[in-house]
Amino acid sequence: MIDGIYPANSEQGVPAEGIDFFRHDLGEAELDAVREVLNGPILTTGEQVARFERRFADYLSRKHSVGVTSCTGALHLSLAALGVGPGDEVITTALTFIATATAILQAGATPVLADVEADTGNLDAGAVKAAITPRTRAIIPVHLYGQMCDMKALQAIASAHDLKLIEDAAHCVEGRRDGVRPGELSDTACFSFYATKALTSGEGGAVVTDDDGLAERLRLMRSHGMNKTANDRFQEGYKHWDMPIFGWKYNMDNISAALLLPQLDRINANHAKRLALAEAYVRELSDIKQLSIPARRPDVRHAAHLFTIQVDPADRDPLLDHLRSRRISAMVNYRAIHLMQYFRAHLGFEPGMFPVAERIGDSTLSLPFYPNMPIQQVGAVAAAVREYFGK
Repeated sequence: MIDGIYPANSEQGVPAEGIDFFRHDLGEAELDAVREVLNGPILTTGEQVARFERRFADYLSRKHSVGVTSCTGALHLSLAALGVGPGDEVITTALTFIATATAILQAGATPVLADVEADTGNLDAGAVKAAITPRTRAIIPVHLYGQMCDMKALQAIASAHDLKLIEDAAHCVEGRRDGVRPGELSDTACFSFYATKALTSGEGGAVVTDDDGLAERLRLMRSHGMNKTANDRFQEGYKHWDMPIFGWKYNMDNISAALLLPQLDRINANHAKRLALAEAYVRELSDIKQLSIPARRPDVRHAAHLFTIQVDPADRDPLLDHLRSRRISAMVNYRAIHLMQYFRAHLGFEPGMFPVAERIGDSTLSLPFYPNMPIQQVGAVAAAVREYFGK
């Protein structure tokens, strides 16, 4: 396990090995949990998955959690299980990872993009309301960077227009806003356990819901629509199974669940570490007038999944190159999706259609950020940013 302590060189505190964008903190507890699975008979969906689902649902105060292979799969399954499909429109944000929109296409529906709030980058409730048509069936807000959207406003819109509400909470396991947590005001909330997420199994995801019938459909649909799993057949002996509904291959396996379970024990501690790093970044960067930091709404518990800054679009890529030259890794999360080649070619989107998302996407940079990142490296990253603008 890597502890994040490196020898510093003379280059403004950047360690000799550089500063990574992200490092996981998986170690002996995860190895022990995986060893337990390997010593047992079931590698696919079994008791470890069920154990993780119970604990994850409890953490979020939701009735049900359904483990799947990705947040993309969680979004697709949610749409399908809620009856959203061909001929339907689903409103989502123009500023997100492409999977939010491609999951809608996978369900056979049409993604309708809406612009975002200028200061947070989150889906603008007013823009959602303006985008509703007679074909609209659902809304998918994305809790960008870890700050929840205004779920009370979006739930009111969904209720008034009889729309399904599905949260893309890939960035927001620990989040809260106005006393509301992911999954509390929606039909489902979908989570990612990708390599850089707060909980990670390399790849993975989950859906949470308070609807008993919906949870049962999700469980069937994640495993081809079959009403008996391999673990059921192992526990009960072979019995003929049936396929009551159509499904896909999205079921989480025991190895992934084993990696996730120990991380639930330190999720709050890791969240506190990221919040401290975010506060340190704000302090270190506050005197650099050429950049801004997304606003944080009142009464928000930020999940602090990413730490992003915004600079003039003319400076964004040169700043990326400058940081790389100083052995500091940074990323872009995200470019506005309406500018992507596929969406322009197949859905008719054009530059200028969602100007706020476009501006933020062209100016945003994600800085190194992970729980065990040494606090002094925040100062080294800030010094490199300051050096660029000093030129």
